[in-house]
Amino acid sequence: RRGQGGMRCTLRVAVLCLALVVQARGFSVVHARPVVGRASRLGRDAPLSVRAERAAAAPVAARPAVQMGFSALQLVTNPRTWSIVTSIFVLLLFLSRSLSTPGRKYAATDDSNSVQKEYNAWTNDGILEYYWGEHIHLGYYTDPELAAGYKKKDFIQAKYDFIDEQLKWSGAQTDKLTCILDVGCGIGGTSRYLAKKLPLATVTGISISDAQIARATALATQQGVANAKFELKDALKMDYPDNSFDMVWAIESGEHMPDKKKYVEEMARVLKPGGTLVFATWCQRETPPDFNPTERATLDFLYGEWTHPYFISIEEYTRLMTGTGVLESVASDDWVKETIASWRHSIWVGVWDPWIVVRKPWTWWKTLRDGVTLERMHRAFDCGLMRYGMLKATKKFV
Repeated sequence: RRGQGGMRCTLRVAVLCLALVVQARGFSVVHARPVVGRASRLGRDAPLSVRAERAAAAPVAARPAVQMGFSALQLVTNPRTWSIVTSIFVLLLFLSRSLSTPGRKYAATDDSNSVQKEYNAWTNDGILEYYWGEHIHLGYYTDPELAAGYKKKDFIQAKYDFIDEQLKWSGAQTDKLTCILDVGCGIGGTSRYLAKKLPLATVTGISISDAQIARATALATQQGVANAKFELKDALKMDYPDNSFDMVWAIESGEHMPDKKKYVEEMARVLKPGGTLVFATWCQRETPPDFNPTERATLDFLYGEWTHPYFISIEEYTRLMTGTGVLESVASDDWVKETIASWRHSIWVGVWDPWIVVRKPWTWWKTLRDGVTLERMHRAFDCGLMRYGMLKATKKFV
């Protein structure tokens, strides 16, 4: 049914294009109708001379309309016209199918990882940083801000607000934090912000992307943030000793982890007893009920377009956290309402300022795909298929 709907939409656009071609070639039925209308209004009560004059003029006046009709018929049956329309139709069909087929599926070997590859590309082309700033995560919008219109809020400020709200929600005693780990730090925006906010703490950010680590380190040096450092590490194979950090923190890195259980266990392992674990991650809804075919297709696209192995539910994360045996006070929340505006807000900032993309033609197709995926993400969160998971816990004292 979805395929038939897309085909009907494509056909409508093709017919519209044919109409535009016909219009451009000079034919319009509007031009012909008034001539016929005036001729039909030759009333019998008009003076004989006037009726004779109009009757003589009518065939001549109608002749352009007849000629236009033949011209339009020739245009419609012209092979060149149908070639143009067919080309447009094929192009639209190609775009529809291409933008509906995920093109960056997760893949990993001992020597390479698609997550590393994609984040290196995003970092090096500079577009994501240009629009999203130093924070590659969603923003936080309050009820009054949503009521006033999310586009009135500064897109970058929303991301700083998210960090503040997550820190507040974690319940951590910030004045006692001395060593923080940011798992999946991106280009280090959150790590540096926490380091500035908590000057007595050392913040370590880790990522699997060497380009991100290089950029994060350079920005820390430029900004003079000496208590933030960045290391190239796989979050599933951290070589830190047990009980190393007062707080383990993550924003939107769990989505890319091929082993969610190992992800949770490693974060719990390096957390000190009494320390706080807090992370935010995109989640799919709990099952049962099972996903219907439409939901399954949507999830498969969201997995495969931004190189996600798979998502799990908020409830499954809490079960994994409890299952470690070392975490207590496990709690969760769903921040869809507070974050969903970010998806379309991100699209609008690109519409308002497209010039960095215009200047880089090699990024056009990728940027178009990302824009389509942003909208699909919005719809998935809006309908309840996706949820925005907030998870926290403390580590037990042995």
